[in-house]
Amino acid sequence: MTLWFVFALMTAAAIFAVLWPLGRANRPHNDGSEATVYKDQLAEVDRDVAAELIGSSEAAAARVEISRRLLAATDHGRDPPDASNVKWRRSAAILALVGLPVVAIAFYLPLGSPRLADFPLAERVRTPDPTQPLDNLVAQVEAHLEKNPTDGRGWNVLAPVLAKLGRYDDAVRAYRNAITYSGDSATRRADLGEALAGAAGGVVTAESKAEFERAIAINADEVKASYFLGLAAEQDGHGAEAASIWRAMLAKAPPTAPWRPLVLAALARVAGSTAPVLSDDTIAAAKGMNETDRNAMIHGMVDRLAGRLKQNGDDVEGWLRLVRAYMVMGDRDKAKSALSDARQAVANDAERLRQLNEGLKTLGLDG
Repeated sequence: MTLWFVFALMTAAAIFAVLWPLGRANRPHNDGSEATVYKDQLAEVDRDVAAELIGSSEAAAARVEISRRLLAATDHGRDPPDASNVKWRRSAAILALVGLPVVAIAFYLPLGSPRLADFPLAERVRTPDPTQPLDNLVAQVEAHLEKNPTDGRGWNVLAPVLAKLGRYDDAVRAYRNAITYSGDSATRRADLGEALAGAAGGVVTAESKAEFERAIAINADEVKASYFLGLAAEQDGHGAEAASIWRAMLAKAPPTAPWRPLVLAALARVAGSTAPVLSDDTIAAAKGMNETDRNAMIHGMVDRLAGRLKQNGDDVEGWLRLVRAYMVMGDRDKAKSALSDARQAVANDAERLRQLNEGLKTLGLDG
């Protein structure tokens, strides 16, 4: 507070020093001394005439000029100072002296931080260092949130880190606080549901399922919530419901969605041969691939299956796998084309055609 007072005094002194001259009237000229000089000059002209140093005509001209200057000096001494000019300058000085601080304070109060507490040097030294271990950084953020429990942004940053560290109970608390102090959203609800499932050892409990349903109510396209709702259906023994949820996700997803391989694997788990069967080694290798390579591998396997069925069209299970694979990849047109080719291939075998039609009932394709 003392520092601010000193700054205020310095500012006032600077303004006063600059504007003080504006408040003062001009000092009057020394008109009396000037008139005395002209009178002396008239006397000197008379002396020069008496001494015959100048002629009478030159003396007359000099007297006229000196008399004119004497009259001007006398008139100027009688004129009062311009009161309006002095008043204006004093008003400008007062306005600047008072108005500038007022305007500065008016801008500072809404834009500045007048209530911000002091930040001592000791606190600055304890500012989180990005090079510190993650546990130390988390401890510092937790200490900050203990003193500032309504810092929604802090809870929002801390929650996913706690989940990553396996501290699911703490992550649940952090996500709840983030929702309370930063506002509700589909993403935060889905993250909270995931943390609850993690705290339950990977089981989608009724509590976590309720959070996923809240997320879907806010945003029907929330990917994480949709996936875990499918997982909840699978854990409850409703494989068909889980498959339906995941197929709907894949149908709306772009081909380059990074989570597509995860949902493909889950769909294959509950729906049998939903897509080309991948061995454990292939799945493990796919997890280590980048997004482009994974998509290329899956498309390659589908193309090889389609090529084999052109040579052996009696494989009903192969046709079902191909149609389902195209559906999973989101390519509905190719799925319909494969369905048409499959029916043509087994058209002469009533039993195979029946098996094919039975297998296609759950895919949602017309005809």
